[in-house]
Amino acid sequence: MKVNRQTMKTRRRRENRFEANPAPAPFRALEENELEMLKDRLLRQRLNESGVAEVNSRLRRAANEAAALAWTTHVPLLVFPALFEEKAGVALAQARRQANVRERSREILLAA
Repeated sequence: MKVNRQTMKTRRRRENRFEANPAPAPFRALEENELEMLKDRLLRQRLNESGVAEVNSRLRRAANEAAALAWTTHVPLLVFPALFEEKAGVALAQARRQANVRERSREILLAA
């Protein structure tokens, strides 16, 4: 049996050297705490202004949605108040529409 032996030269690439201590990733825990405090403060203000228990859950949901959306941006503390105002306005408008429909339905049922 005949064996062909050919030597192949391999190219050795320079070894990639990585930094032993890379720069630390940005730590957002402080921003998260500040965002939660801002959310709580604005939510309390809005709940005190409305004074209606029926909109409590709607406003809380709006605050949570606004915080989640704001957190996806680079400046969540700057974006959150505007998002919350917009979502709170929509939530209050829906609550007013629902109360209006409920009242009209009650009138219709009483008239029948």
